[in-house]
Amino acid sequence: MYADSLVLPWLEHLLGALGGVRIFDAHTHVGHHDPSGITAGLDELLEALDPVRGRAAVFPLSEPDGYREANRFCAEAAAQSHGTLTAFVRLTPGTQGLELLEEGLAAGARGVKLHLSSDGFSLDDPGLDDIFDSAESLGLPVIVHAGPEVGSVGGSALRVCRRWPGLRLVLAHCALPDLGWLWRSVPEAPHLFFDTSWWAPAQLMALFRLVPPGRILNASDLPYSTPISHTLTTARCAWQAGLDPTQIKAVLGDQFGRLVDACEPWDLGPAPTAELEPVGPALEVITTNLVAALEAMQRGHEPGCGAVALSRSRALGSGYVPHPLGARLGGSASGMRGSIR
Repeated sequence: MYADSLVLPWLEHLLGALGGVRIFDAHTHVGHHDPSGITAGLDELLEALDPVRGRAAVFPLSEPDGYREANRFCAEAAAQSHGTLTAFVRLTPGTQGLELLEEGLAAGARGVKLHLSSDGFSLDDPGLDDIFDSAESLGLPVIVHAGPEVGSVGGSALRVCRRWPGLRLVLAHCALPDLGWLWRSVPEAPHLFFDTSWWAPAQLMALFRLVPPGRILNASDLPYSTPISHTLTTARCAWQAGLDPTQIKAVLGDQFGRLVDACEPWDLGPAPTAELEPVGPALEVITTNLVAALEAMQRGHEPGCGAVALSRSRALGSGYVPHPLGARLGGSASGMRGSIR
């Protein structure tokens, strides 16, 4: 469903305006046994990264029979990728989890992935204590699934950050259930980060307006999106929210690169404070209907002709001509390869 070839010219235009961007996607999966039926092959990931010469952290989709072989596959793929991929170890609490971490690190992994819902545990599980001890001492980033089906994870995350103050804890999917209040506690947790792997622009705009840019990491959640498609969404929302080019380049990859290299993360200043121009009602109608169509597609359903047709008619009736970056980057959309059909 992701037509990267259609949006790639828009992303190339944006990256050219920023200059010297190194894309590092913080959240991609591979695997073929997830009970959801969703699959992702290694070739799919590499093909998605190649047009933008991007890098990605890679870890397994859900594996009902355990993660030892899946983690080994990711580590071997990373070792053979000439720096394109960085393996993370997916594990569950307990003694075996620590064993998997040690095996993964020996094979070259540089971080940890915890999926609270599909693997059925909480962030407060005492079986994670040894994992957090090791991750803190080694400077490993720990990516935690924090999507809506988990329920609130923010309180647990803050408790973990207080107990392990040096731990680089990354809440995936904009920490969607908790962002409305959790952003106020970000100053007390200097190593708490958020990734952008969520499809609705409103959540990304809220993240960029509430959380300091140094705490935000570009992420696609492949196979649910792609590095090209979601890097474009992340970058456009960052521009619109008021981040400057240096901050956007850090979000798109530079900051995550520092985390996987166990370097001290950059402080890139506070969240933007400038007032945003209000969105016109015609664009609100278009956006609302397109997001409704996209949500159905994310669940594997048809988008529904009503929402798409209404967006199209509203765009044509208003005379609105989409521009990939708006007025902030100047220039004209006429030179772009491809157009909205």
